Amino acid sequence: QVQLVESGGGLVQAGGSLRLSCAASGSIASLNAMGWYCQAPGKQRELVAIISSAGSTNYADSVKGRFTISRDNAKNTVYLQMDSLKPEDTAVYYCILKNYRFTGAMDYWGKGTLVTVSS
Repeated sequence: QVQLVESGGGLVQAGGSLRLSCAASGSIASLNAMGWYCQAPGKQRELVAIISSAGSTNYADSVKGRFTISRDNAKNTVYLQMDSLKPEDTAVYYCILKNYRFTGAMDYWGKGTLVTVSS
């Protein structure tokens, strides 16, 4: 099993910054990806950014140039630096770990952390 512990959410004014962290523990595959999804009220959960164990990244178009994802493989931790925040970034942000094994892929989710951006 895998456990994910998120931190760093909160209330910030538009234009401000927040840094989210997610620490993973447990059975983590050597080939994996870690990242963040967000879910705003009344909307589906959607990808924000993801980074592979090799360091490849993918971002949603809406956050490119404003958010930066990084990871510390030694700590099994992923970070999301969120700059130039907008009210529309308000959502619950969920950490995800994708384990890729010979038998297939499996996703693990954190409990979520709320980010509120006031105008």
